[in-house]
Amino acid sequence: MSLGRRFLSIARPSAVPSTGTLSYLIVAGGGSGGGGAAGSGGGGGAGGYKTASGYTFNNGQSYSVIVGAGAATGGIANKGNNGNSSTFEGITATGGGAGGYYPGTVATVGGSGGGGSTNNNTFTNGAGGTSGQGNAGGDGRNASVGQWAAAGGGGATAAGGGSPANNDAGNGGTGLSSTLTNATLYYAGGGGGGAWNSFASNGTGGSSIGGNGGKGAGSAGANGVANRGGGGGGGGQDGAGGAGGSGVIVLKYPEAFTLSASAGVSTSSLNAAGATGFKFSVITATSDSSQTITLS
Repeated sequence: MSLGRRFLSIARPSAVPSTGTLSYLIVAGGGSGGGGAAGSGGGGGAGGYKTASGYTFNNGQSYSVIVGAGAATGGIANKGNNGNSSTFEGITATGGGAGGYYPGTVATVGGSGGGGSTNNNTFTNGAGGTSGQGNAGGDGRNASVGQWAAAGGGGATAAGGGSPANNDAGNGGTGLSSTLTNATLYYAGGGGGGAWNSFASNGTGGSSIGGNGGKGAGSAGANGVANRGGGGGGGGQDGAGGAGGSGVIVLKYPEAFTLSASAGVSTSSLNAAGATGFKFSVITATSDSSQTITLS
């Protein structure tokens, strides 16, 4: 009787390639809304965005990352502040613009521009957005006494709305719909404009990412959504403008690679349904401008 030989086959791990390609979404921090001490504050502009696929990276090389913080509120009697920019290895999304405040402190340019303010028979205009990253804020309205309502900040895919009528504030511009993670998520909506009276129509935040404007006495604008780059809502009567939402960096890359990060990077992995062959990392904060990631 002949006995055949048996061989044990040992599977060897596949080598990680020397290069790979990734897709990215970079969103900057949103601008904050203007205060409502002397009228109605304009909505903050959404953080700018950059998105692309086919970016080639090298195995083991460090890449710089910065996640922009959302703008702090400017308070009751000031315009808002600009959001901070987000960067992935020199590719920069610009922070959102500040919402306007009357008198004399106009909205500022950003990834998307801040919305204009409104006061007694005078107003300020909205500011422009950055080409390819966002849109302009809406203009305030030459409203009648005590019927003041401001404009919305610009969003990723649409300009902020101007005040359409006395007591009616403009809405924040629509945000970006992204399916990078195999689920539809919105980013970078503009903040809604504030309204003076409690019975008025305050502006709504774009795509539920920007903050709603305040309305009525002491009503502050709502904050933009964190890690979505939303603009803050404008303040109502004697209300502060809402803060901008922080930015984010989302990366999609081949599953053969593992992402590691320096100590000051806050990151999480994401399991995306149906995304066979890929991994996803969401970078939500960086401590300073010297932080890096590596794929290896």
